[in-house]
Amino acid sequence: MILVFKTNLNEDLENATREILSEFKEIDKIDFDFEDCDKILRIVTKHNIVSKIESLLMEKGIFCKEL
Repeated sequence: MILVFKTNLNEDLENATREILSEFKEIDKIDFDFEDCDKILRIVTKHNIVSKIESLLMEKGIFCKEL
C-alpha cells in the first residue's frame, strides 16, 4: 500500500526523517516531493501504519498528516 502525507519537511530534514522512519520494518520505500506545495512524503508499506507514522513524526516536531 502507498501512504501519502502532507508535511513541513525540506531537503535538510530528509536524512533525519529517513533515520526516524527506519524503525518501521514494514516500510519498503520512502519518497519525498519537496517541489509540491504540501511537501509530500510517500511511503510504500506492507501494512497500514498511518497513525504510527503521524505520531512518531509529530513527536519529533515534524508536521505530518495523511492526504
